[in-house]
Amino acid sequence: MNAPPNIDSAARGSDSDVVHWLTNETREERFVDNIFAELCVRLQRAGIPIKRASLHLLIQHPQWLGARILWVDGIREATITRVDYDVRQRSEYIGSPVAEIQDGASEIRENLERDPALGRKHGVYDELRSKGLTDYVAWPMHHTLGKRHAVAFSTDRPGGFDDAHIAGLLRVMPILSMVSEIRMKNRMARTLLETYVGAHAGELILAGATRRGSGTTVRAAIMICDLRDFTRISDSWPRDDVIGLLNDYFDAMSEPIARHGGEILKFMGDGLLAIFPLSEPSACANLLHAVTEARQAMAALNAKSREAGGAPLNFGIGVHVGDVMYGNIGSRTRLDFTVIGPAVNMASRLETLTKQVGRTVLLSRAFADLVASDFELERVGEFPVRGFSDPIELFAY
Repeated sequence: MNAPPNIDSAARGSDSDVVHWLTNETREERFVDNIFAELCVRLQRAGIPIKRASLHLLIQHPQWLGARILWVDGIREATITRVDYDVRQRSEYIGSPVAEIQDGASEIRENLERDPALGRKHGVYDELRSKGLTDYVAWPMHHTLGKRHAVAFSTDRPGGFDDAHIAGLLRVMPILSMVSEIRMKNRMARTLLETYVGAHAGELILAGATRRGSGTTVRAAIMICDLRDFTRISDSWPRDDVIGLLNDYFDAMSEPIARHGGEILKFMGDGLLAIFPLSEPSACANLLHAVTEARQAMAALNAKSREAGGAPLNFGIGVHVGDVMYGNIGSRTRLDFTVIGPAVNMASRLETLTKQVGRTVLLSRAFADLVASDFELERVGEFPVRGFSDPIELFAY
């Protein structure tokens, strides 16, 4: 959430005014949590005595099943809590109103003033009672293609919500569904692009860089990494174990790259391609810091594997620096946002040479010259490189 709602303290209105605002005056607001917080304040000022409200959204994200947006009376902004994929096996979800909504309920209404023994049994109702709330209502929030989310409202008014309050909330629901879906689709598009092509490439694509052949020349440090003996592993290990291994390996490599400002452009089977644009003055040093941390992560992963009776994993990394073409390449209907050029080819060849030279990480002379004063490098000699006419001087790190 970027900023609290900006509402004139003297503003008052009916739920019809709230519907008008939600329909016509939220188009410039990008984030659904901002809209939801302001909606709750406006509903209060329209006479609906909300004290607590929550949106429960299913999202498409590689780490999270969903998110809860919670607004409480007295705050000007909502809080967001991410929900992981295991939640459906936990008591906080089983038997909850959100679970009932997801299972098909069209409405959940709970009188929190009555004897708890007569009502639904779940921790969320006990929590609401402990905060002095008297009534709870939840409805499904329908999006297109059968997507189903949930929204809930609570009050501390004696006797709970009356019929007029419920009618006012229901009038808002269809518009809230449409407004929230637009923001969720925008966020989902951004998340999917960040997940599959990287944050920077995703931003460029969203900004309109979708034409085949479009691109820019970028000077960057290029890193290509490959897992050793993967063919043997994939042939002899169970499928699920191979997938788990690859995920652990890519975590060990990828997280340090992201931490130090690199951008992973693609995973290639058991390898990855990442760049560190030289627009960042410390890009080359950042790449080696990422390599150092990746080695440490791989050492920890191998120690865990040995404890379980597994074999250690080995890898090779080739690093070069130069100009690359950064943009869209592919067929008329299927594009890849990537980098190409002789500098990328060189990094790939150096990764292959790690097997011959017996070093984990090989750096070209062009890259080594940019970091030699800050890192201890070992010169390993000059070697012919396929596709290049002259031998290349290599350094190990």
